[in-house]
Amino acid sequence: MLSDKKIIIMEIILSKHCESLTGSLGYGFGYSIVKRGKRFFSQRGNHNVSVPPDGHWRFICACAELAKNKLQIADISVKRDELREALYDAHHFNAARCLALQDYNARDIINLKITFGL
Repeated sequence: MLSDKKIIIMEIILSKHCESLTGSLGYGFGYSIVKRGKRFFSQRGNHNVSVPPDGHWRFICACAELAKNKLQIADISVKRDELREALYDAHHFNAARCLALQDYNARDIINLKITFGL
Protein backbone atom coordinates (compact mmCIF):
# COMPACT_ATOMS: atom_id res chain seq x y z
CA MET A 1 0.00 0.00 0.00
CA LEU A 2 1.38 3.39 -1.02
CA SER A 3 -0.80 5.54 1.29
CA ASP A 4 1.81 5.57 4.05
CA LYS A 5 3.94 7.98 2.01
CA LYS A 6 1.49 10.87 1.83
CA ILE A 7 -2.18 11.64 2.21
CA ILE A 8 -3.92 12.14 -1.10
CA ILE A 9 -7.60 13.02 -1.32
CA MET A 10 -10.13 13.11 -4.11
CA GLU A 11 -12.24 16.24 -4.47
CA ILE A 12 -15.97 15.79 -4.98
CA ILE A 13 -17.65 18.64 -6.85
CA LEU A 14 -21.32 18.88 -5.98
CA SER A 15 -24.01 19.72 -8.52
CA LYS A 16 -25.89 22.99 -8.32
CA HIS A 17 -28.89 21.01 -7.04
CA CYS A 18 -27.02 19.74 -3.98
CA GLU A 19 -25.86 21.98 -1.15
CA SER A 20 -24.14 19.33 0.95
CA LEU A 21 -23.23 15.65 0.79
CA THR A 22 -21.32 14.05 3.65
CA GLY A 23 -20.98 10.60 5.12
CA SER A 24 -20.82 7.13 3.66
CA LEU A 25 -22.03 6.24 0.18
CA GLY A 26 -22.58 2.65 1.26
CA TYR A 27 -21.25 -0.19 3.32
CA GLY A 28 -17.92 -1.78 2.47
CA PHE A 29 -15.91 1.05 0.91
CA GLY A 30 -14.10 2.23 4.02
CA TYR A 31 -14.27 5.79 2.64
CA SER A 32 -16.70 8.63 3.14
CA ILE A 33 -17.28 12.22 2.04
CA VAL A 34 -16.31 15.09 4.34
CA LYS A 35 -16.69 18.84 4.05
CA ARG A 36 -13.65 21.08 4.45
CA GLY A 37 -14.51 24.74 4.20
CA LYS A 38 -16.84 25.04 1.23
CA ARG A 39 -15.43 21.99 -0.58
CA PHE A 40 -15.99 18.22 -0.31
CA PHE A 41 -13.39 15.48 -0.28
CA SER A 42 -13.02 11.74 0.18
CA GLN A 43 -11.68 10.49 3.48
CA ARG A 44 -10.51 7.10 4.57
CA GLY A 45 -12.41 5.76 7.59
CA ASN A 46 -10.85 5.72 11.03
CA HIS A 47 -8.56 2.92 12.15
CA ASN A 48 -11.51 0.89 13.45
CA VAL A 49 -13.08 0.72 9.98
CA SER A 50 -11.98 -2.14 7.77
CA VAL A 51 -11.09 -1.08 4.24
CA PRO A 52 -11.13 -3.92 1.69
CA PRO A 53 -8.26 -3.93 -0.84
CA ASP A 54 -10.57 -2.65 -3.59
CA GLY A 55 -12.57 -0.29 -1.34
CA HIS A 56 -10.78 2.86 -2.45
CA TRP A 57 -11.16 2.01 -6.14
CA ARG A 58 -14.84 1.11 -5.70
CA PHE A 59 -15.46 4.39 -3.84
CA ILE A 60 -13.88 6.37 -6.69
CA CYS A 61 -16.04 4.44 -9.18
CA ALA A 62 -19.19 5.02 -7.12
CA CYS A 63 -18.55 8.77 -7.10
CA ALA A 64 -17.87 8.72 -10.86
CA GLU A 65 -21.11 6.84 -11.49
CA LEU A 66 -23.05 9.34 -9.37
CA ALA A 67 -21.51 12.14 -11.42
CA LYS A 68 -23.01 10.67 -14.61
CA ASN A 69 -26.51 11.78 -13.64
CA LYS A 70 -25.31 15.13 -12.21
CA LEU A 71 -27.94 14.97 -9.47
CA GLN A 72 -25.78 15.14 -6.33
CA ILE A 73 -22.25 15.00 -7.73
CA ALA A 74 -21.30 17.07 -10.77
CA ASP A 75 -17.75 15.73 -11.08
CA ILE A 76 -14.72 14.44 -9.21
CA SER A 77 -11.04 15.29 -9.36
CA VAL A 78 -8.56 12.52 -8.58
CA LYS A 79 -4.80 12.96 -8.71
CA ARG A 80 -2.84 10.32 -10.62
CA ASP A 81 -0.98 9.16 -7.50
CA GLU A 82 -4.20 8.51 -5.59
CA LEU A 83 -5.76 6.69 -8.53
CA ARG A 84 -2.63 4.60 -9.06
CA GLU A 85 -2.64 3.64 -5.38
CA ALA A 86 -6.32 2.66 -5.50
CA LEU A 87 -5.80 0.56 -8.64
CA TYR A 88 -2.72 -1.18 -7.23
CA ASP A 89 -4.53 -1.96 -3.97
CA ALA A 90 -7.39 -3.43 -6.03
CA HIS A 91 -4.86 -5.52 -8.02
CA HIS A 92 -5.57 -3.72 -11.31
CA PHE A 93 -1.88 -3.44 -12.13
CA ASN A 94 -2.12 -2.93 -15.92
CA ALA A 95 -4.52 -0.03 -15.55
CA ALA A 96 -2.37 1.50 -12.81
CA ARG A 97 0.72 1.41 -15.03
CA CYS A 98 -1.07 3.13 -17.92
CA LEU A 99 -2.12 6.32 -16.14
CA ALA A 100 -0.88 9.29 -18.15
CA LEU A 101 -2.89 12.29 -16.92
CA GLN A 102 -2.11 14.32 -13.80
CA ASP A 103 -5.80 14.67 -12.85
CA TYR A 104 -8.74 12.40 -13.62
CA ASN A 105 -12.41 13.36 -13.64
CA ALA A 106 -15.55 11.20 -13.54
CA ARG A 107 -15.63 10.66 -17.29
CA ASP A 108 -11.97 9.59 -17.25
CA ILE A 109 -12.70 7.04 -14.50
CA ILE A 110 -15.62 5.56 -16.42
CA ASN A 111 -13.50 5.38 -19.59
CA LEU A 112 -10.73 3.67 -17.61
CA LYS A 113 -13.22 1.08 -16.33
CA ILE A 114 -14.44 0.38 -19.87
CA THR A 115 -10.98 0.32 -21.47
CA PHE A 116 -9.54 -2.15 -18.95
CA GLY A 117 -12.73 -4.08 -18.24
CA LEU A 118 -12.68 -3.20 -14.54
